[in-house]
Amino acid sequence: MEKKITVLPGDGIGPEVMKGALEILDGVATRFGHAFHTTVKKFGGAAIDHSGSPLPEDTLLACKQSDAVLLGAVGGPQWDGNIVRPEHGLLRLRKELNVFANLRPVQVFPGLENLSPLKSNRVKGADFIFVRELTGGIYFSQPKTRDKEGKNATDTLFYSSEEVERIVEKAFELASVRKGKVTSVDKANVLETSKMWREIVDSTAKKYPNVQVEHMLVDYAAMRLISEPSKFDVIVTENMFGDILSDEAAVIPGSLGVMPSASLSGNGPGLYEPIHGSAPDIAGKGEANPVGMILSAAMMLRHSFQLEKEAEAVERAVFETLQAGYRTRDIYSGTGYLTSTKEMVNQIHLRMLEDSTSATLLEVYV
Repeated sequence: MEKKITVLPGDGIGPEVMKGALEILDGVATRFGHAFHTTVKKFGGAAIDHSGSPLPEDTLLACKQSDAVLLGAVGGPQWDGNIVRPEHGLLRLRKELNVFANLRPVQVFPGLENLSPLKSNRVKGADFIFVRELTGGIYFSQPKTRDKEGKNATDTLFYSSEEVERIVEKAFELASVRKGKVTSVDKANVLETSKMWREIVDSTAKKYPNVQVEHMLVDYAAMRLISEPSKFDVIVTENMFGDILSDEAAVIPGSLGVMPSASLSGNGPGLYEPIHGSAPDIAGKGEANPVGMILSAAMMLRHSFQLEKEAEAVERAVFETLQAGYRTRDIYSGTGYLTSTKEMVNQIHLRMLEDSTSATLLEVYV
């Protein structure tokens, strides 16, 4: 199989973890006989410094013409307070690619419960996924206003029924091939958008009689995520709630550094990125955890390329490396091997190369 991937290393630790993910994809190509043609483009703060725009037109065109997009991280203090910010490029990219469904898996690997700051018996067996609506809601709705005196401000929360229907459908599709449970998170006791959301969930549920459905107010869901994370399977929610709750859930496996994500459209390229930030305080020190970026690449293999066994091989290599005791600083607790970004990648890569044949990863830097 041959696929075109646009690579956006971005800012901070983005280039470091992206380099690691590309090495693992090289292992996949070697072992399974694929060719992944990668084109590296500037994005985020690096693009602002180069051209004044966080999403240059040639970067956007490359993304649209690819089979998938890999993104490292964006942002940093040097761009704080600027009118043009790296995050503006990310919001526009999501909108331009119409990646409306953000998938964020949360999994505690068996035997690695000790990585979590929560009690091991509380997180044991946790394996669920967020399905977050990504291109609508309060982050995108208009109008957004602020008066001249700066004393009054307005943000609009708007959803169309079509936007809600497609994200809810995606959640039920996932649940039907997982553990068969959907938890819909809203604020239907207060918000009209949430009342409509709940009605659409109930209507969609009629098409999936084998999927259990529960509704949960967002404040209660925030508590349950920490107290009983193993009770969830598929959590579907709107943009802002999903943003907050999925970051909260990152504490369950132990670190933002191990959390991947996929943003999917109806028929275009998917966008794959770890959920951690650019971590400028450790950029260039070789301390960044590459696992979230590597697992994001695994999600790309699964969701954009339908390469299930290849995705499972990457995930298994990550699990075996962690099980062997290798830890970057963010998940190191005094036992095992405190290791660098490069060494963590090397350990995962070695496990990927079992039964290897020939390498076919082609990189084109533009």
